[in-house]
Amino acid sequence: MENKKYEQEAKERWGQTEAYQEYARRNEGVSPAERDRRGRGLDAIFEAFAQCLKEEVMPHSEQAQELVKKLQDYITENHYTCTDKMLGILGQMYVADGRFRANINKHGEGTAEFIFAAIEVYCKG
Repeated sequence: MENKKYEQEAKERWGQTEAYQEYARRNEGVSPAERDRRGRGLDAIFEAFAQCLKEEVMPHSEQAQELVKKLQDYITENHYTCTDKMLGILGQMYVADGRFRANINKHGEGTAEFIFAAIEVYCKG
Protein backbone atom coordinates (compact mmCIF):
# COMPACT_ATOMS: atom_id res chain seq x y z
CA MET A 1 0.00 0.00 0.00
CA GLU A 2 2.78 2.41 0.97
CA ASN A 3 4.64 1.71 -2.30
CA LYS A 4 1.54 2.63 -4.33
CA LYS A 5 1.39 5.96 -2.49
CA TYR A 6 5.05 6.65 -3.29
CA GLU A 7 4.60 5.60 -6.90
CA GLN A 8 1.68 8.02 -7.28
CA GLU A 9 3.66 10.83 -5.66
CA ALA A 10 6.62 10.19 -7.98
CA LYS A 11 4.35 10.19 -11.01
CA GLU A 12 2.76 13.48 -9.96
CA ARG A 13 6.12 15.14 -9.24
CA TRP A 14 8.23 13.81 -12.10
CA GLY A 15 5.85 12.10 -14.51
CA GLN A 16 6.59 14.56 -17.30
CA THR A 17 10.36 14.17 -17.08
CA GLU A 18 12.36 12.06 -19.47
CA ALA A 19 13.92 10.10 -16.58
CA TYR A 20 10.54 9.16 -15.13
CA GLN A 21 9.19 8.12 -18.52
CA GLU A 22 12.26 5.93 -19.06
CA TYR A 23 11.77 4.45 -15.58
CA ALA A 24 8.10 3.70 -16.35
CA ARG A 25 8.97 2.03 -19.68
CA ARG A 26 11.77 -0.07 -18.21
CA ASN A 27 9.71 -1.15 -15.19
CA GLU A 28 6.51 -2.03 -17.01
CA GLY A 29 5.73 -5.66 -16.35
CA VAL A 30 8.61 -6.19 -13.92
CA SER A 31 7.76 -9.00 -11.52
CA PRO A 32 7.58 -8.50 -7.76
CA ALA A 33 10.56 -10.85 -7.43
CA GLU A 34 12.61 -8.66 -9.77
CA ARG A 35 11.57 -5.52 -7.86
CA ASP A 36 12.73 -7.20 -4.65
CA ARG A 37 16.04 -8.18 -6.26
CA ARG A 38 16.60 -4.60 -7.40
CA GLY A 39 15.78 -3.30 -3.94
CA ARG A 40 18.21 -5.73 -2.33
CA GLY A 41 20.90 -4.67 -4.79
CA LEU A 42 20.44 -1.03 -3.87
CA ASP A 43 20.43 -1.92 -0.17
CA ALA A 44 23.74 -3.76 -0.64
CA ILE A 45 25.29 -0.59 -2.07
CA PHE A 46 23.91 1.47 0.82
CA GLU A 47 25.31 -1.12 3.24
CA ALA A 48 28.74 -0.76 1.62
CA PHE A 49 28.53 3.02 2.14
CA ALA A 50 27.56 2.41 5.79
CA GLN A 51 30.62 0.19 6.18
CA CYS A 52 32.82 2.97 4.80
CA LEU A 53 31.36 5.33 7.37
CA LYS A 54 32.00 2.82 10.18
CA GLU A 55 35.61 2.46 8.99
CA GLU A 56 35.97 6.27 8.91
CA VAL A 57 36.62 6.30 5.17
CA MET A 58 36.37 9.85 3.81
CA PRO A 59 33.73 10.75 1.19
CA HIS A 60 36.46 11.85 -1.24
CA SER A 61 38.42 8.58 -0.91
CA GLU A 62 38.86 6.27 -3.86
CA GLN A 63 36.75 3.63 -2.08
CA ALA A 64 33.80 5.97 -1.54
CA GLN A 65 34.06 7.38 -5.05
CA GLU A 66 34.02 3.87 -6.52
CA LEU A 67 30.82 3.21 -4.57
CA VAL A 68 29.23 6.36 -5.97
CA LYS A 69 30.06 5.13 -9.48
CA LYS A 70 28.62 1.72 -8.58
CA LEU A 71 25.41 3.39 -7.34
CA GLN A 72 25.11 5.46 -10.50
CA ASP A 73 25.71 2.44 -12.72
CA TYR A 74 23.22 0.35 -10.73
CA ILE A 75 20.49 2.95 -11.13
CA THR A 76 21.25 3.24 -14.85
CA GLU A 77 21.21 -0.53 -15.34
CA ASN A 78 18.02 -1.12 -13.37
CA HIS A 79 15.86 1.99 -13.52
CA TYR A 80 16.79 4.96 -15.74
CA THR A 81 19.83 6.76 -17.11
CA CYS A 82 21.41 8.34 -14.05
CA THR A 83 23.42 11.32 -15.25
CA ASP A 84 25.74 13.20 -12.91
CA LYS A 85 23.07 15.90 -12.63
CA MET A 86 20.40 13.33 -11.68
CA LEU A 87 22.80 11.69 -9.24
CA GLY A 88 23.38 15.05 -7.56
CA ILE A 89 19.63 15.56 -7.20
CA LEU A 90 19.26 12.07 -5.72
CA GLY A 91 22.02 12.82 -3.23
CA GLN A 92 20.14 15.91 -2.10
CA MET A 93 16.93 13.91 -1.76
CA TYR A 94 18.72 11.28 0.32
CA VAL A 95 19.22 13.87 3.07
CA ALA A 96 16.35 16.32 2.48
CA ASP A 97 13.48 13.82 2.37
CA GLY A 98 13.02 12.14 5.73
CA ARG A 99 11.69 8.96 4.13
CA PHE A 100 14.82 8.51 2.01
CA ARG A 101 17.08 9.46 4.92
CA ALA A 102 15.39 6.97 7.29
CA ASN A 103 15.49 4.17 4.71
CA ILE A 104 19.19 4.71 4.04
CA ASN A 105 20.14 5.34 7.65
CA LYS A 106 18.72 1.96 8.66
CA HIS A 107 22.14 0.75 7.51
CA GLY A 108 23.82 3.04 10.03
CA GLU A 109 23.16 6.50 11.37
CA GLY A 110 24.72 9.12 9.10
CA THR A 111 24.89 6.90 6.01
CA ALA A 112 22.60 9.16 3.96
CA GLU A 113 24.73 12.19 4.80
CA PHE A 114 27.90 10.27 3.93
CA ILE A 115 26.47 9.24 0.55
CA PHE A 116 25.38 12.81 -0.12
CA ALA A 117 28.90 14.09 0.64
CA ALA A 118 30.48 11.41 -1.57
CA ILE A 119 28.09 12.20 -4.42
CA GLU A 120 28.90 15.90 -4.15
CA VAL A 121 32.62 15.14 -4.57
CA TYR A 122 31.92 12.78 -7.45
CA CYS A 123 29.72 15.24 -9.34
CA LYS A 124 32.21 18.10 -8.94
CA GLY A 125 35.10 15.95 -10.15
